[in-house]
Amino acid sequence: MSNAIQRDAATQARLQQAADALLEAERSHRFIAPLRDTFAPLTIDDAYAIQRINTERRLAAGRRIVGCKIGLTSVAVQKQLGVDQPDFGLLFDDMGYGDGEPIPASILTQPKIEAEIAFVIGRDLNVEHPGQLDVLNAIEYALPALEIVGSRVADWNIRITDTIADNASSSAYVIGNTPKKLSEFDVRMCGMVLERRGEPVSVGAGAACLGSPINAVVWLARTMAAVGTPLKAGDLVLSGALGPMAAVTPGDIFETRINGLGSVRAVFEPASEAAR
Repeated sequence: MSNAIQRDAATQARLQQAADALLEAERSHRFIAPLRDTFAPLTIDDAYAIQRINTERRLAAGRRIVGCKIGLTSVAVQKQLGVDQPDFGLLFDDMGYGDGEPIPASILTQPKIEAEIAFVIGRDLNVEHPGQLDVLNAIEYALPALEIVGSRVADWNIRITDTIADNASSSAYVIGNTPKKLSEFDVRMCGMVLERRGEPVSVGAGAACLGSPINAVVWLARTMAAVGTPLKAGDLVLSGALGPMAAVTPGDIFETRINGLGSVRAVFEPASEAAR
């Protein structure tokens, strides 16, 4: 990925059209064919360029970046999509919900949910190539989190370029209220259970996320430094799923418990609420 890639006018127009299509799909809930087919050829660099176009639009509309999410942290999912590394998207201020706060059905786009560990960065990571020690020293605390992912591509028929362009298939997130220092729980071995109305739908552990969620944050820190937007104090990082995703329908209630870290709930409004 490089911000310095020079694109001709035709390519830039194609990327603009792809960004337009994603934004319209989000607005209308009329989901679209895979970008990799409609706007071929589409490289990973192109996909991040599409993501940046819609990021600039959101910023111009008054939204604020509060951090990043890391996707594709499961080796099995990487193999499925034919890649050997994660991807990232940006978190905006209006995507966040509190523990148990109702999440409107109107924002859902083919939603799925996954349990994660969220990290809050306490100091700028503006070194050229951040390492494990830099990241460990920079993390202020961790929180239990639920990410609601969504796709503007019909039937989740995605590959790597589709999800990157679609802001890493992000929609919303919920963070808990139990901040913990890294010394207070085992980031790698902590067990996770995700329940829908008391019934388990996903189980996992920290090690399911690139061997450790810290590894995922190191990858992100290096990637963001390389593109000239290093992680900084106050940033929120959703580090990646600890277990399989579960499908969401309006009216659902999910709760995850992460051993040593605490619990958090996502409460989804019924579909009828969106129509009022």
